[in-house]
Amino acid sequence: MSSTKTRYQTTKFPSYRHHRSSGQAVVSLAGRDHYLGRFNSAESHREYDRLIAEWLAGGRHHAATLRICELLRAYLEHAKSYYRNPDGSPGKEFVDMRQSAIPLAEQYSRLPVTRFGPLALKAVRQQWVERGLARRHINQKINRIRRIFRWGVENELVPADVLRALEAVAPLRMGRTDARETEPIEPADEADVLPVMQLVSRQVAAMVQLQLLTAARPGEIVLIRPMDVDRTEEVWIYRPARHKTAYRGHSREIYIGPEGQRVLAPWLLRDARSYCFSPREAEQERYALRRQQRQTPMTPNHKKRKPKSKPKHAKRDAYDRDSYRRAIEYGIRLVKRERAQQNQPPIKRWTPHQLRHTAATKLRKQHGLDAAQKILGHRSADVTQIYAEVDRQRAIEIMSQTG
Repeated sequence: MSSTKTRYQTTKFPSYRHHRSSGQAVVSLAGRDHYLGRFNSAESHREYDRLIAEWLAGGRHHAATLRICELLRAYLEHAKSYYRNPDGSPGKEFVDMRQSAIPLAEQYSRLPVTRFGPLALKAVRQQWVERGLARRHINQKINRIRRIFRWGVENELVPADVLRALEAVAPLRMGRTDARETEPIEPADEADVLPVMQLVSRQVAAMVQLQLLTAARPGEIVLIRPMDVDRTEEVWIYRPARHKTAYRGHSREIYIGPEGQRVLAPWLLRDARSYCFSPREAEQERYALRRQQRQTPMTPNHKKRKPKSKPKHAKRDAYDRDSYRRAIEYGIRLVKRERAQQNQPPIKRWTPHQLRHTAATKLRKQHGLDAAQKILGHRSADVTQIYAEVDRQRAIEIMSQTG
């Protein structure tokens, strides 16, 4: 057996001591003495064990002296395993929690948790307002900070009155703050979508087309694998390995009809566990096309050049929501540049999330709210109505006859 000891094996527990003047047993935790009862009695040893167990469960800290940096370190260690994907990788909520904690780590790192109050929380919020973050986004970040302190209260690292004080900070209200307001998300105009599809990679164009046909979320469309698509019936069913409401125990099924099947079928001819849409494949195809279109012959050095074994920014096997969005933004810039050179009107900027709105609006218009709700995977029709805009022209026609 190795003689190497772990950190916790070499760390001494606070001593069980005899307080001679009172005759009691005592232990010191975080600079505070805790009297345990008559020295060397069974009840004093039980009390000592209880206090040590709580001290260990709290990460060897005590709320009276715990600093913000220590609370953040303990919480993020918890969040890394709590907010994780089925494959064990950190989930997006963990990334968002870590981002929200940055101002605390930068400005209040050494501050005791007991001194972080409403004014400090509002000072953090004001920084986000001045940086131009949207009001709703700021409220979400503030709620995440409160969640950190709520976890601290749950684990007896933070006094409960600290959390109660932070919860007294009201959220930013629309029209009563300087924070930026976001515009309602509207469906993307297909006339703005089609030119972009012609200039992006085959992989991105296929994902855009599938979103328009299936109303899938961007985070669902980027993760399609052959093993996740049930092709036994006339309509294929795609069951994403990860989706927005999986943590609530909800299932998600995305239905793929004949048109979507024609788009997806070529991408399913690969290993069942491989992602259908790979940015690494897109990059390889782009480089191959550049070599075909090269006007001058390659130099001997170019021919000998080999790919780096460990590139600094290696392309991954699958897109995520952000890389998918960036690929579309790149295509939009190319279209705008071409149209500016040809003195044509520019297209409007759109995002993958707007494609879901486009598909939802079309579904509701053609098949009604109930059908749209089922296809979109919503538990409530109220949510579907946010995505599926009412057909404005139809409303105008009705009112021209009845109003």
